Parts: sequence; C-alpha cells; structure tokens
Amino acid sequence: MSETTASLGAGATTSAVSARSRTGRARRGALVALRAVQVLLALFYGTASALPKLMAHPTAVESFDRIGWGSGAMYTVGALELAGAVALLIPVLQSVAAIALGALMVGAFIVQLTAFDGQNAATPLILIAPLALIAWTRRSHNTALLRLLRRG
Repeated sequence: MSETTASLGAGATTSAVSARSRTGRARRGALVALRAVQVLLALFYGTASALPKLMAHPTAVESFDRIGWGSGAMYTVGALELAGAVALLIPVLQSVAAIALGALMVGAFIVQLTAFDGQNAATPLILIAPLALIAWTRRSHNTALLRLLRRG
C-alpha cells in the first residue's frame, strides 16, 4: 500500500510541475504574442497613420480640410500618433500609450461618423480592441511610471 501511495504522490507531483510548466509556457507565449501586436500597432501608427499627416500627404490634407480643422490639427494628430507609436514600444509607457491612442481612436470614430457619414468608421473601432487589451495587460507598468514621476 505504501508503494502505491508513494507512486501516486510522485505522479501527482510530476503532474503538478508539468501543469505549471505548461501554464508558464502558455503565459510566456501570450506575452510574446501581445508584444508582437504592440510592434505591429506601433508600425501602423508610425508609418500608415502618422507619417501621411506629418508629411502633409494630399489625402490627409483633404480629410482635415473637409473636417474644417486645417493643417494645425493634422500635424497635432500626426505627432500624437507618432508619440503613441513610440511609447507602445517603451515598457513603462505601454499602458498609458494604449489608453491615449484608444482615446484618439474614440475621437476618430466620432469624426468618421459625423464628418464622413460613417465611411471607415469601423477602422478606429477595430484598433480600440487590441489597444484596450494592451492597456489592461500592461497596467502594472502604470505603478512603475507613477514611481518614476514622483521621483523625478
């Protein structure tokens, strides 16, 4: 009977260690996937979204003129998007950057609905989902950022 108990105990321990190992690998995989999403979003915001505004591409100029905001707003939004793209790649700023870009996307959604009759209104909504995930998952970095700001 003690042999059975001993073998059961060893098997249970091995099983628990194996389960923790799988959980650790799954968590690590999820964090790597999240980091990949952050890099892709940073590339999107930096190149496809901010760059045309900062270079005054004719389509960006036309869009901001149609809204009635002009080039000053275009450059401001482009700069905010570029800053958000860079901040998505800096660990201590990741959550704050995702929140700020998410707020920018809420504004973009409202503008798409009101000034452009809903044309491309889904794009900002689609971008909000991964930004919310990043903000939530990386929220522990906010404590580190607050510590840095208080120290500084």
